[in-house]
Amino acid sequence: MDWTLADMALIVAVTAMGVAVAYLKNPEHKATVLMLPVPFTLATLAVGRPIDATNVLAIPALFGYTFCVWLLRERLRVPILAAIATAAAAYCLFGAAVARWRPTDDATFWTAAAATMLAGTGLVRRLPHREEPHHRTPLPVWIKTPAIAAVVSGLVEIKHLLGGFTTMFPMVGVVASYEARHSLWTIVRRIAWLLILMPPMMGTIRLLQPHVGTPAAVLLAWPVYLAVFAVFLKRSAAESAG
Repeated sequence: MDWTLADMALIVAVTAMGVAVAYLKNPEHKATVLMLPVPFTLATLAVGRPIDATNVLAIPALFGYTFCVWLLRERLRVPILAAIATAAAAYCLFGAAVARWRPTDDATFWTAAAATMLAGTGLVRRLPHREEPHHRTPLPVWIKTPAIAAVVSGLVEIKHLLGGFTTMFPMVGVVASYEARHSLWTIVRRIAWLLILMPPMMGTIRLLQPHVGTPAAVLLAWPVYLAVFAVFLKRSAAESAG
């Protein structure tokens, strides 16, 4: 176990987000927590690799994980823990395969970014809103928090296997899939938005990292994400009002 400071920060941040998802009741609030790019930021620093096409391709893979959990749980009636394990294993296999390819050229990156945003736009328009039940974990926080931290610590150990795919690995999503098991469709709809929100942030990092380094580029890309995220919040508020 050779954790860096970035690894430990990642464990703390993802654990905090997982606990928030566990104790929030409203499905929309749970799902919005998952959209914060805190794990991406810290995982990018922990992996220590420049942003390339593998990071972008990990975004639709994250949606695939989320949709797979919903499909297995809600349509095929697979137990939630088995559904999560199956979907996470599929993400890892796909991610490890693409990581070996290591597409680092600009053409692949920008093509993947454009295609991801286009796919996200289609998904956001086609996935209907559904009312789902509120749910909050009954366990006390002193039991829930170390349990989540143990799961997250195990996930951090696989980062070298997945390369750029680690930055979008559903670390919070694995926890959230269980904690939001009564509102998985809401999670699916919110993760679809990440296909639109994340490529501009990654593109900013891609452009800046040769000049200022990856850590500074990640920091400077946050305002870009927040600007696009504000569009999502406005649409979400309009949807709730209507």
